[in-house]
Amino acid sequence: MKYLPKVDPQVDKLIKLEEKRQQDTLMMIPSENIASEAVHEAVGSVFMHAYAEGQVGARYYEGAVNSDKIEQLAKDRVRKAFKLPQTYQVNVQALAGSNANLGVFNGLLQPGDKILSMYLPDGGHLSHGWSFEPDKTKRVSGSLVYRGGSRKVSIVSKFFKVVQYKTDPKTEVFDYDQIESLALKEKPAMIITGGTAYPREINYRRVAKAAHKVKALYLADIAHEAGIILAGANKSPVDLADVITFTTHKTFRGPRGAVVFSKNKYADQVDRGIFPCFQGGPFLHTMAGICVAAKEASTPQFKKYAFQIVKNCKALARALKQRGFYLIAGGTDKHLLLINILRSRYNQVKAKYIARALDYAGLVLNKSTIPWETGTPINPSGIRMGTPIVTSRGMKEKQMEFVAELMVEVIKYLEKYKDLSFEVFDKKCRKDKFLAKKAREVKELCKKFPVRKRY
Repeated sequence: MKYLPKVDPQVDKLIKLEEKRQQDTLMMIPSENIASEAVHEAVGSVFMHAYAEGQVGARYYEGAVNSDKIEQLAKDRVRKAFKLPQTYQVNVQALAGSNANLGVFNGLLQPGDKILSMYLPDGGHLSHGWSFEPDKTKRVSGSLVYRGGSRKVSIVSKFFKVVQYKTDPKTEVFDYDQIESLALKEKPAMIITGGTAYPREINYRRVAKAAHKVKALYLADIAHEAGIILAGANKSPVDLADVITFTTHKTFRGPRGAVVFSKNKYADQVDRGIFPCFQGGPFLHTMAGICVAAKEASTPQFKKYAFQIVKNCKALARALKQRGFYLIAGGTDKHLLLINILRSRYNQVKAKYIARALDYAGLVLNKSTIPWETGTPINPSGIRMGTPIVTSRGMKEKQMEFVAELMVEVIKYLEKYKDLSFEVFDKKCRKDKFLAKKAREVKELCKKFPVRKRY
């Protein structure tokens, strides 16, 4: 950095510390990835100075000639990367995935309309509507359908009636006959698929069939899977869903941003649902980054990378199962997997404790709720992890064996701390020599696979 060390050494120091953390640790949170240096340059460009409310060719401000070009280029390149047919239009103005989804709801639904979406603790997403009953005595368990509670957590649940479908308790995957039956009973205005912790592929065709039966709109949220879908490593909802949303910083490997694909007859409503309904001028520097990421995603190298993400995740799943871990849904079809700690061989230590200790050992993942969760979001029963970043670094199946073995060693070691309060546990782990030793081993591995690469 040329100017920052002199202008603001404090921020410069924090950036350097974060660069070191990312270089020296195995970052395996599945919603994170590493953008290329070219994407970094585009996002840090002078486009961050420009303002361009409105659509391409119809701005409210003057001086938007280059803004129009960068937005149109982003649209064209994303279309090319996904081989998107002309039956869909592209919007790249939403600032994030939740904004994209809210824009769709604003544009296509009326307040009070019913939404059928995936149950949050089973791996759904807050932006699809979530509420719960704070009074434990009123909570209902055992049902395949969830109708929410009095505490409206997300804005979506405040404006719409949200009913959620769950995974089958035996298979831990969706029963599409049950979803269709629920749709016929509830007659929602919109059905949503997608979430943050569902390890198997979604049958978009079956959900589209259910939606069409009840004349509901179908929104496929592929925030997590966009990169592996466009590469062909997972199936696509294109031509099946009425609207498709995704974020650009996960498997798409771009900047923090979002994209909406809308069938032509809904495109204008969705555009207006984003701007001017609740969002102002779009982030043009983000669009510049999306342009670069989309160009990279259209290459044979990206396709190879996307398939390797899945190969690595499946290899990690095999290695973990061989060591006695219980995987939700029996494994994975994509970039993430979910572990039920309570049903694993190493079940003496809580998931929350495991996630924190592994962080000190150089392996970054997150605690997570699991299907039919008996704990809470703060103290759940699961661990979620994924392979986008380690694959971006060039790691392959062999390194997934290292990860699995590291987890076993750390969790077995933690059994002596299992009865401590979390605060005391955290203090112990922070100074623990064994965990520090494991962190050094991780650092040595990471040196062989540097973070920053020119893709």
